[in-house]
Amino acid sequence: MAESLKTRVGRVMAGGLHALLDKIEDLQPQAAMEQALREAGGVIDEVRHELGSVSANRHLAQQQHARLNASHEALREQVAQALAAGRDDLARAAVARQIDIEAQLPVLEATLAELARQEQELQGFTAALLARQREMQEALAALRHSRAAAASAAQPAGASAVEQRLAQVTEAFERIYQRQTGLHAAQPGSATQEAQLRELDALVREHRIAERLARLKAGEL
Repeated sequence: MAESLKTRVGRVMAGGLHALLDKIEDLQPQAAMEQALREAGGVIDEVRHELGSVSANRHLAQQQHARLNASHEALREQVAQALAAGRDDLARAAVARQIDIEAQLPVLEATLAELARQEQELQGFTAALLARQREMQEALAALRHSRAAAASAAQPAGASAVEQRLAQVTEAFERIYQRQTGLHAAQPGSATQEAQLRELDALVREHRIAERLARLKAGEL
């Protein structure tokens, strides 16, 4: 993973929600919100692209490793047949090829280990970035509702400057939310979907906790 991309991941992850909300309080809340979510979405796309490349390379390396092992095994049988036929020259050629394969296998295995490490790291980055993106979207949704309530309580009739700013924030949020998720923020069933996702996250977390406790009891950790 390129260092510049790692830096961008770190910047998105380190960016606090309070800092984002402070920016929204500025004179241009729409621009601040769009920039924050645009950066998060862009980094997620880059990490996913690199994850796809690493996974493809690991698959190719696995195929090459399997081919070399199969060739090494076939050469073993050919050596035995050549020796049985008294063809030491053929046996020598086969053994030489085996030695070449044996020199390549450790390099391929080291490459596979590194690609697996990168793949795991990128999967972790993707999960963390998606979680951060959800936090940002939830915080902005909460801000939208709180401002709507405040504007309604302050001036129930007539359009005010606060209401106009709220409308801008709402419009920008819904546009970004639709671009990032393919859904409308206010579409029917979206609240139910969010609740189901939270329930799924809780189930996954409980499963991980139970699995770790079981490994601790078994003395594996």
